[in-house]
Amino acid sequence: TSGNTGFITVMAELQPDDIRQLAATALDEARAQDIRELDIRNLTDIADWMIVASGTSSRHVLALSEAVREVTRGVGLRPLGTEGESESDWVLLDYGDVIVQLMLPTTRAFYDLEGLWNDRLGEKLKSAREGQTDP
Repeated sequence: TSGNTGFITVMAELQPDDIRQLAATALDEARAQDIRELDIRNLTDIADWMIVASGTSSRHVLALSEAVREVTRGVGLRPLGTEGESESDWVLLDYGDVIVQLMLPTTRAFYDLEGLWNDRLGEKLKSAREGQTDP
């Protein structure tokens, strides 16, 4: 399918740090609040980076989501999955190695993703892995 060739080529050239930087810049320009870029490479295999940011209203959360989609679409990248756009208090954009979480401040405080995905989790995972023995 020759129509998808450019899309595949562009995706192959983009590294997780490139996607992270594109998303973070788009969020900053769209006036997201408290943008955090969490390096989760040592914590999980599901992604390298998680970006967490807040919007001031449901409408702003949706606008932030669209800002990220627009900038990534400009380089030929689409999210592998999205969640929460109908509720709009928490929107997740999954770009494979980069996950973007956009939330209202109350939702963000309740789920505390920054508190969950931190070095304490890494130490617990490391201890659990070291405690496992192969049969």
